[in-house]
Amino acid sequence: MLYLSFFFTVALAVYTVFIHREEKSKRHKHRLSQVKGELDGLSMEAQDEAAVKSESALGNLLKNLFRPLRRSFTRRLQGWEETRIEHKLQQAGRPFNMSPIDYRILQLSLLILLPVLFGGYSFILGVGIGFKILFILAGFIAALLLPGYYLKLKTRQRSRFALRELPDVLDLLTVSLEAGLGFDSAISKMVAKKEGVLAGEFRRCLEEIRLGKTRREALTGVKERLVLDEMKVLISSILQAEKLGIGLVQVLRVQSHEVREKRKQRAEEEAMKAPVKMLFPLVLFIFPSIFIVLLGPAAIQFIQVFSNNKP
Repeated sequence: MLYLSFFFTVALAVYTVFIHREEKSKRHKHRLSQVKGELDGLSMEAQDEAAVKSESALGNLLKNLFRPLRRSFTRRLQGWEETRIEHKLQQAGRPFNMSPIDYRILQLSLLILLPVLFGGYSFILGVGIGFKILFILAGFIAALLLPGYYLKLKTRQRSRFALRELPDVLDLLTVSLEAGLGFDSAISKMVAKKEGVLAGEFRRCLEEIRLGKTRREALTGVKERLVLDEMKVLISSILQAEKLGIGLVQVLRVQSHEVREKRKQRAEEEAMKAPVKMLFPLVLFIFPSIFIVLLGPAAIQFIQVFSNNKP
């Protein structure tokens, strides 16, 4: 059990580091392939097809290993549950290109692996049977909570990136519309010039429009995939302006100003919270160290003086 726990821990750590580096490398290669495709005149569909063909050998190996399990989950996973997981994965940016079946397989793997690891650690520590049971229960709880927590973490990260990119995207759309381009053409121009969360979502929006969805349905999909209040207000304003025949340039300019004002107010709010957040480290770590440095020598001298004065 000791060697098994050590092996699984090292393997999990190595795989985590490797897959993180591979994901970053894949994003860089995808961006380079987009630039090369634009220079060579390749279409977006051809670029996406090339990106699919260049998937890692490790990912293909894992898919082949878990293929029987995938078939079993495909038969058992209900439609409403698959839709719910798919929605969460889309909001998180589909990490590691996971499907709902892959997510369920990950949950099952963690439910088997983490209790074994925690149980192995309890044997290493040599604790009693009660603590061993607690360790195994902690492994089960961690296996149940970690996948959902990871998706929430990725969703918040995407929301922060999208909020950071939103003012520049709105400015670029406004300039394109003022230059005489239509809204779809302005989005296409923005997607070609920008890279990031918003550019990826609007790129998907354009693809859905080309595949037959209405503009309202495609933009509503963008609003649902991004957990961001500013984005919901923006999409609702665009759809309302399109319905009422209002000019989009003024709407986008107002939205850009409001987003920048909210970002400024949010920064001021965080600055106001900073002194309160700094209070606890000051009291717990910095002040005791200062007291030890300042009062320590004096305390030692007092002790020496009183000890020497004793009869």
